[in-house]
Amino acid sequence: MSVRPHLPARTRRALSLVTAGVLAVAGVVSLAGPAEAVGTLGNAAEAKGRYFGTAVAANHLGEAQYASTLDAQFDSVTPENEMKWDALEGTRNSFNFSSADRIVSHAQSKGMKVRGHTLVWHSQLPGWVGGLGAADLRTAMNNHITQVMTHYKGKIDSWDVVNEAYQDGSSGARRSSPFQDKLGNGFIEEAFRTARTADAGAKLCYNDYNTDGQNAKSNAVYDMVKDFKQRGVPIDCVGFQSHFNSNSPVPSDYRANLQRFADLGVDVQITELDIEGSGSAQAASYAGVVNACLAVSRCTGITVWGVTDKYSWRSSGTPLLFDGNYDKKPAYDAVLAALGGSPGGGDGGGSGSCTATYTRTAAWNGGYNGQVTIKAGSSAISTWTVPVTVTSPQKVSATWNGSPTWDSSGNVMTVRPTYNGSLAAGASTSFGFTVNTNGNTSAPVVGSCTAS
Repeated sequence: MSVRPHLPARTRRALSLVTAGVLAVAGVVSLAGPAEAVGTLGNAAEAKGRYFGTAVAANHLGEAQYASTLDAQFDSVTPENEMKWDALEGTRNSFNFSSADRIVSHAQSKGMKVRGHTLVWHSQLPGWVGGLGAADLRTAMNNHITQVMTHYKGKIDSWDVVNEAYQDGSSGARRSSPFQDKLGNGFIEEAFRTARTADAGAKLCYNDYNTDGQNAKSNAVYDMVKDFKQRGVPIDCVGFQSHFNSNSPVPSDYRANLQRFADLGVDVQITELDIEGSGSAQAASYAGVVNACLAVSRCTGITVWGVTDKYSWRSSGTPLLFDGNYDKKPAYDAVLAALGGSPGGGDGGGSGSCTATYTRTAAWNGGYNGQVTIKAGSSAISTWTVPVTVTSPQKVSATWNGSPTWDSSGNVMTVRPTYNGSLAAGASTSFGFTVNTNGNTSAPVVGSCTAS
């Protein structure tokens, strides 16, 4: 794909997977509600005093489903690559803001916040930067910060002023970069002071990865932030990228780590969240992250790193809330429920709306029948999809009036109509399925209905 990977391959921690949120996910069995309810990520987060954003690529804004899902679900955007140094100032002191402007203009037209990402970073630097001597590099760094922030003054809520300045591993040392190697430890402080002068109204953040739990790297960042606050260096927030997978799961001390930074007097933001996986396990991990943010009063918002799995930098790991067809995944429903929203109460990118309501119609020793009723909203729809997740070792042995496709875990089926997709406004239909419980009698998780 054309979008460059945001981050290099990394050695990840091996920490315990957070299971908080599993019960909340498993308990969702009836997913019905009007589209105007708190039924999207952005407005549910807003009701909790937070934002819920996503990374955006300018070259996808022309895709109807991408734009409509973005507009319906999120209230904050972060340009994925368009505000990085090589994109804005490929030639010294010659700036090209066109792609970044497109994202900012789109966000402003929809009333969304914008996070600026990123001003000073060792990666995606044009070649001319690394070739400068110390004095020239200092001038160039401060000029880049000033020019970019002045261009967007009043339009950016938070800036990632400095990104990923610390090494992985146990040293807690600074990463080698042109800025570190030629300007020394003071370059971060200088960048923040320059940024405050350029735009006093924007929040100034330090952003990094593998700092989600307490470790040598996060301790080094903590010590820097503590020192900055004590000496009056202008820093307002710390960003935690939160890229998770099976080798690097959500750490058990995630919430406590967010809280210790907040206790220094800065806001904390989850800036690049994605969690590889599928089904109920992925949903539980997402719910755990959201609940951790909600438990920390100074956690001001969450940004997922992309709208849809198909454009993710980790697409093979299916780490986002919408699949490649823009269908909502169980993780979406878990996030919305954690935010206090109403799953099923709003569509992602489709032109219609629908609700899905689950009922157990029969039960016996070793199994049960379930029925999902689909009801169209205030306008007619031509098709619908509903995800249904069963908990292992349960297995679905039969379905009727719906055509299922299964994810790789074998626990999540996405049901589409066989003959019954077209519904008039307010009309309803249903599909059914038989579950062999294999000793587990818990109810399935029925996801939100998506219509078009």
